[in-house]
Formats: sequence, structure tokens, C-alpha cells
Amino acid sequence: MQTLTSVDALRRAVNKARKAGKTIGFVPTMGNLHEGHLQLLRRAKHLADCVVVSIFVNPLQFGANEDLDAYPRTLAADKEKLFAEGANFLFAPTVDAMYPEGMKPQTLVSVPRITDTLCGAARPGHFTGVATVVTKLFNMVQPDVAVFGEKDFQQLMVIRKMVGDMCMPIDIVSVATVRETDGLAMSSRNNFLSSKERRVAPRLH
Repeated sequence: MQTLTSVDALRRAVNKARKAGKTIGFVPTMGNLHEGHLQLLRRAKHLADCVVVSIFVNPLQFGANEDLDAYPRTLAADKEKLFAEGANFLFAPTVDAMYPEGMKPQTLVSVPRITDTLCGAARPGHFTGVATVVTKLFNMVQPDVAVFGEKDFQQLMVIRKMVGDMCMPIDIVSVATVRETDGLAMSSRNNFLSSKERRVAPRLH
């Protein structure tokens, strides 16, 4: 597995694979990988010859009082998991690499209507941040297929709508939610729960 941190290096690596006749699969993540993420990677490997996994904690999708600083970052452990699963490329850019002019002058991608309810209503601007960074990543990787989990179902629908509206030639594939033994969906944020909250969480649907 090759780890890449710059957009130019990523493009060179992916273009070399594409010129060799390989199809490109893509799994965008924010890291702190668990079994749910690895299922996405396995699905992408089944669908494409060469798989790129990105790890980037995207500041643009976090609100002012959200958990950006506390979000778990476990790059070394994530690399080991991706290597064991046979990922071809890990793209792990810095914030400066993704937003070289900063985020305030950044062109934004907004997906209307579908982002006005549920999580979108509770987190204004969240899905604009998601749609913007995924658009940037799609432009960088230019995959044939991208794989997303159904756990973040509204996000999945936003990405599908965006890809359709913007005529992106990318097949969006979903993978069913992977759960703990008690039924709670696996999530990087589960560790934020207190012991009491963790006992209650599986009852919520």
C-alpha cells in the first residue's frame, strides 16, 4: 500500500493505474477505522481493480460547537488495517492540501431540499461541508465507483443526488450498516458515550 499526502502524488498514482487498464474504486473516510469501514473497502475491492481510501477529518462539515478537536485520529493503526485488507493507496492529506486558500473563500457545493430535514436541520451547513469535500475528493481521485455505508443514510442520499445532478460518471454503491453484538451501529463516535448512554443507545432507532 502506498500512502500519499499531496493531490499531485495522488493523481500521478491513480493515472498510472488507470493507464494500465485498471478500474478505480474509492472509499472516503475520516479515519479511526472499524469493521464498518473495512466492509466498505472489501466491497470496493470486489468492484474495482485498484482501491483508494482517503482519511481526512474535514473541518468544513463541523459546526462551531461540534467535536472537531476531539474527533479520534488514529492514522498509524488505520494504516495497519488498510495494509492488512489490501488497499492499494491511502490518501491522507493535510487541511492545507485540501483547502490551500483556507475554508472561508472556498467554493461550496450545496444540495437543496434533501439536506433540510433530519440531521441537516439539526446541523446547519453540515451537508454543504460534506458535499464540498466529497466533490473535491471525487475530482482528485476520479473513481469509477465509490462506496459509502448506509449508517449515514441521509449522507448517502445527498451524495447520490449530488452525483446525479452534477453528471459525475461515478457509480455510488452502498453497504449495509455493520453493528456491534448488541445492535448498535459501529461508529467512531461511540467512544464518546458514557457507560449509561452506551447501554441505552442500542434501543434507539
